[in-house]
Amino acid sequence: MLSRSSLDLLTRKDRKSSILFQNNLRTMEKRWVIKESPAVDVVAKLIEEVGVSRPVATILAQREIYSFDEAKAFFRPEIAELHDPFLMKDMEAAVNRIEQAIAANENILIYGDYDVDGTTAVALMFSYLAQEYDQIGYYIPDRYKEGYGISEAGIEFAIDNSFTLVIALDCGIKAVDKIAMAKDNGVDFIICDHHMPGDKIPDAIILNPKQKGCEYPFKELCGCGVGFKLAQGLNQARGGEIEAVYHLLDLVMVAIGADIVPVDGENRILAYYGIHLLNNTPRVGFEALLKLANKTGELSVTDVVFTIAPRINAAGRIDSGNKAVELLLAETFEEVDEISKLINTHNETRKGLDREITAEALKMIEEDEWLLGAKSTVVFNERWHKGVVGIVASRLMESYYRPTIVLTESNGKAVGSARSVRGFNVYNALLECTDYLEQFGGHFYAAGMTLELEQVPAFKMKFNEVVTNSIQKNQLVPEIEIDCEIDFRDIFEEQRSGIPRFYRILKQIAPFGPENKRPVFVSRAVKDAGGSRILKDEHLKLSLVQQDYPELTLNAIAFGMAEYWPLLQDGGFVDVVYTVEENHWNGNSTLQLMVKDIRKSRRVL
Repeated sequence: MLSRSSLDLLTRKDRKSSILFQNNLRTMEKRWVIKESPAVDVVAKLIEEVGVSRPVATILAQREIYSFDEAKAFFRPEIAELHDPFLMKDMEAAVNRIEQAIAANENILIYGDYDVDGTTAVALMFSYLAQEYDQIGYYIPDRYKEGYGISEAGIEFAIDNSFTLVIALDCGIKAVDKIAMAKDNGVDFIICDHHMPGDKIPDAIILNPKQKGCEYPFKELCGCGVGFKLAQGLNQARGGEIEAVYHLLDLVMVAIGADIVPVDGENRILAYYGIHLLNNTPRVGFEALLKLANKTGELSVTDVVFTIAPRINAAGRIDSGNKAVELLLAETFEEVDEISKLINTHNETRKGLDREITAEALKMIEEDEWLLGAKSTVVFNERWHKGVVGIVASRLMESYYRPTIVLTESNGKAVGSARSVRGFNVYNALLECTDYLEQFGGHFYAAGMTLELEQVPAFKMKFNEVVTNSIQKNQLVPEIEIDCEIDFRDIFEEQRSGIPRFYRILKQIAPFGPENKRPVFVSRAVKDAGGSRILKDEHLKLSLVQQDYPELTLNAIAFGMAEYWPLLQDGGFVDVVYTVEENHWNGNSTLQLMVKDIRKSRRVL
């Protein structure tokens, strides 16, 4: 599936209020940033040793792959290359505490956040421990009654049900007071988190590669990834081989895709094997969701992000994250039939709320002169559904391309989500707004916060002040990062039929994601070859030919770019930025360019 702009997700009626602005955004010239070309001798060495074309050698060198051995390790990562889990601070203490609990027949509670990362992590840890221990349970906090992270209700549940050890996943690093309350009542915590720690950390065993004093060599694990390292540590301490936890990697892969963590280093290994599991032996919960989505064929990270993850998230957004865990733990299709259909229904409800609230928020911005001129977006409506404010923030950020916060009311407080543009650290921006916030947490590009309702106007002004004083002008202009310039001839390498070797090698660079994005190319002096058309008044179905290679015609699709039609139809040449992908239709596979931007050509002979 393909990502589309916020406008593409609105109904035709909803679009009317924002069509003019969106068209201005699309036709605004985006920054094309072509990556620096690697040294000529490095590229030449890769061409000779690896046997790849110059564009592929360039892409490998840009990913710091300089030799045959490094290329082999990149294309065929080995699961044995995963880091020793005991390099992580407190891992030995965590393993020992769990073994102690099992030996003493203690009740163990697996506690996780209600999003994809949290629910997959809970399913992972529960299923691993349940293989040999049955005195365990799991707990997912209610998004609306309890909010994010460790809650008093969750602590009380543990106390009331005689759980003496809680393994918290994808949350807990800032729950200092809540965990102190638990400890006072005889409940110990192991925290498996990946969020940035605060100045003070809880009195607990903490597994978080970002905490001070942790020398674990890879810092960008997701919450489920940290949970996997704990399972790996337990398995290793018991003398098990790494293959004994291999079956858990489909859960880790879905969390990596959904949480948008870098797909390099250790995450690449985890994702590589996880996507293999999803494509070959998916657990019944994932298989049921894919069937309901009518998704067939080979899965990619994109499919995880836009097909599986939204449905799992919808459980926690609309109903309860417990439903997602039930789905992921199920072992038969009979178990998942009703749950998967319910989750799919929740996803449809979520999409409706998404469209409605996005339209309202866009209208709110367009009717507010101050917001239109600000360097940030902060919008609040007490009626908005808490479960979709993060999605709406992403939609608004895509439209206005500036740091964005969407707030609503929950339990008498203003709660919301932040999303940011490339290169701007929204977490650090919120650090400068702490006088107005009750609590917050998150990452470089995404965060959540809670504040008093009466603080919303002042917070809005302060956040915009921080953004205005710290954001660079070019960060407010959409940027397209381009790997290299190529000609259509480079794609085919003299091959005139079938799927070219060029593309077959590109596919092996997957799984794609942050820090290992799908390669983006630019080709100059391209024009319509005839047969191009507009689809549904907003997309372009193109047939393109390059000036120097009239014998090569490539099909292309440009979603949401119908306004470029006149530029292509005037007979002139254009420069096109695109990715190369495979189009499957009626049992046939052909190459198709997925166009990201078009501008009048600057290189015409």
